Amino acid sequence: MSKSYKRKGLESVWDKWGWIFVSLMMAGVILFIFYPIVYSLYLSTFSTRGFLKTFVGFGNYTKLFRDTYFILSLKNILTILVIQVPIMLFLALIFATLLNDPKVKFKAIYRTALFLPAVTSLVAYTVIFRVMFSNDGLVNRVLMTIGLIKEPIRWLLDPFWAKVTLIIALTWRWTGYNMMFYLAGLQNIPIEVYEAAEIDGATKTVQFFKITIPLLKPIILFTTITSTIGTLQLFDEPMNLAAGVVTGSSVGPGNSLLTPSVYIYNVCFKYSPNFGYASAISYIIVIIAAVLAIIQFKVAGEKE
Repeated sequence: MSKSYKRKGLESVWDKWGWIFVSLMMAGVILFIFYPIVYSLYLSTFSTRGFLKTFVGFGNYTKLFRDTYFILSLKNILTILVIQVPIMLFLALIFATLLNDPKVKFKAIYRTALFLPAVTSLVAYTVIFRVMFSNDGLVNRVLMTIGLIKEPIRWLLDPFWAKVTLIIALTWRWTGYNMMFYLAGLQNIPIEVYEAAEIDGATKTVQFFKITIPLLKPIILFTTITSTIGTLQLFDEPMNLAAGVVTGSSVGPGNSLLTPSVYIYNVCFKYSPNFGYASAISYIIVIIAAVLAIIQFKVAGEKE
C-alpha cells in the first residue's frame, strides 16, 4: 500500500509540473496568436487615426470594393499566382523526377544547388536580382551579347517586365524548396511500379503522367495550397525589387508590384495610419486564401 501510495504521489507531482509546462505554452499561444487574431477582427470594425477609434461596423469592408489601390493589388497578386505558381510547381516536379533517377550521378550536389536559394536571405537575393535586371545589369548585357535583343529591356521600369522579373525571382527561390517535398514523395513510391510499367511498354513520359503525378497528388495539393497562401502574403520581394521606384502612392512602375501585403503596410505606416482598415484588408485576404484552398481541395477530389 505504501509503495502504491508513493507512486501515485509521484505521478501527481509529475502531472502538476506537466500542467505547468503546458499552461506556459498555452499562455504564449493565447497571448501571441489567439489574442491578436481576435483583436484584429474587433479592430476591423473601427476606423482608427492614431489612438482615436470610430466604430464603422462593416464600413471598412464595404470601402474595400471602392478602393482602387486594393483592387489593383488583388489583380497584381492573382496575375502572379496564376502564372508563377504552376510554372514553379511543374519545374519542381520535373527536377524531383530527374534527381530521383538512380542512374543520375552527383544527385546530392544537384539537390543542394537547387535547394540553396530557399535558404538565402530574402533581402539579399532580391537586391541581387535588382542589380542583375537593371538597365545596364548582367541580364541585359548577356542578352545583347548573344544578339537576342538590340537595346536594354526596362525590366524594373516597365509594368509588364517588372512582373516578369518578380515571377522569375520567385521561381528561382522556391522551386528547389517544393522539389524537396516531391523528392520525399517519390522515394516512397515502390520502384516495382515503374519496372512493371516499363515491362508493359510505358515510356518515361507515360510513367510521369500516369504513375508519378497520380501517386503524388496529396503532396501536389499540399504544395499548391502553401504556395497559394505564400503568394497572397507576398511582401519582401516586391518591396525590395521596387526600391527606387517606390513613392507614397506607387510600388513599382504603374503600381505593378503593389500586392495586398504591401498595401496593408502602406495603410499602416506610410499613409495616414488606419489600423482598422488594414485589419479589414487582412481578413479579406484570409477569406480569399480559404476560398482558394477549398476550391483546390474540390478540384483535387480530396474529401478530408
